[in-house]
Amino acid sequence: MSSAKQPTNSFAVIGAGMSGVLAGIKLKEAGHPFTIFEKADRVGGTWRENTYPGIACDVPSHIYSYSFELNPDWSEFTSPGAEVQEYFEGVSKRYGIDEHIRFNEAVIRCTWMDGEWEIETEKGHIERVRWVIAATGILHHPKYPDIDGLDTFEGPMFHTARWDHDIDIAGKRIGLIGTGSSGVQITAAVAPEVENLTVFQRTAQWIVPNDRVVYTEEEKEAFRTDADLLQNLHNEMSTAFNDGFATSVIDGNSELLDGIQERCLEALDTVQDEELKEKLRPTYKAACKRLVVSHNFYDAVQRDNVDIITESIDRIEPNGVVTEGELHELDVLVLATGFHVDAFMRPMNITGRNGIDLDEVWKDWPSAYLSIAVPEFPNFFMLNGPNSPVGNFSLIQTAEMQFDYVLQIVNHVNQGDLDIAVVSHEAFERFDAERYEAAKGTVWATGCNSWYLDNNGVPFAWPFPFSRFRSEMESPRLSDYEKV
Repeated sequence: MSSAKQPTNSFAVIGAGMSGVLAGIKLKEAGHPFTIFEKADRVGGTWRENTYPGIACDVPSHIYSYSFELNPDWSEFTSPGAEVQEYFEGVSKRYGIDEHIRFNEAVIRCTWMDGEWEIETEKGHIERVRWVIAATGILHHPKYPDIDGLDTFEGPMFHTARWDHDIDIAGKRIGLIGTGSSGVQITAAVAPEVENLTVFQRTAQWIVPNDRVVYTEEEKEAFRTDADLLQNLHNEMSTAFNDGFATSVIDGNSELLDGIQERCLEALDTVQDEELKEKLRPTYKAACKRLVVSHNFYDAVQRDNVDIITESIDRIEPNGVVTEGELHELDVLVLATGFHVDAFMRPMNITGRNGIDLDEVWKDWPSAYLSIAVPEFPNFFMLNGPNSPVGNFSLIQTAEMQFDYVLQIVNHVNQGDLDIAVVSHEAFERFDAERYEAAKGTVWATGCNSWYLDNNGVPFAWPFPFSRFRSEMESPRLSDYEKV
């Protein structure tokens, strides 16, 4: 079925996670008609999908907040996932965004035709809009390991992003494959309640120690009653984060990272058993892979009921996991094996000018001009798209700056400065070549295997300083767009 013709400045936003809710708020504020299409039954994105034990934000809560909706009630310095999810749900309701969301309606096709985008959903609905904003996120398609016999395991088995809360793990023998952020958080959370936890570790992680800071009622009341106090805290944290860690990771020889590595090693020294300590000692530079923040992982792995297995997995059998001929019998198997970070909008079919298929454009690896636009796809923008600073800045701050940029481009089209908004091939290729070279000097390129690397082993995250990102987003270069 087809809907009636939409207004010239109508928008389709794909996804109602952090970036999609933000887009809705800003579009409503600017007076643009919009619809948000969400595949699930509520907002929240990765925080809706991930509900595993121990999940928490690894960025300080007071900067993992919209700049215009600071939250005085965060319970901790890095708050639990359920609290982050509640924050986004609350913001969406307060700003009246829910009524603009089509829940349980995934977009399956976007086709550019006759100067507009035709959107088709899984329910067969077809809409026409002038603009599309893809706010689909990066960590939402679970990646399952390619291990012989995976489908033969007879007990409950699930990915961390599909945690089965109907399964009572207390007193059970649990197997956990993976030791990234999710694996570390789960290990610390479940170790005290299970009979045995067997952690299958392929790569040791750099664990940044952090004291667990729980805000008192007095502190939260001070934040509620003194807006300046809350704003100043947000500003100070943002500045420290952006001028410190965010700058250090783009320099593979950063002294600040050397200091972080020393802190990590001091924490590792709290492990008493020398054999276990060596198993947990990384052999690559700190921050080459995403740093893992934890205040209790090393305590958890030293429990008598926790085993760290570093031998490679041969296969999975109905009653457990086999490593080098040894069977580890398990009741439940948990897969902390990450996500397909190259998916973005896929598997939806997106077709630009002249029938060009985005899947074909991205057949080697996704890339985008300033992380938000692709040649031949007019009036189509991404928030936290390819090459965004997923490993160095706050993604909320990133999305806010990106949306401000998009709105400026929309205004330029409305004013007649551009007929449509389509970035030129020359501008894209110039940026991508510069990004590619700069990425080779970052800490992510210092010799480890991580999800930050593309198919050629080159980091795909934003490799420039925060100041460059802010400058690019503050004032679009119209010369980089086609004059149609």
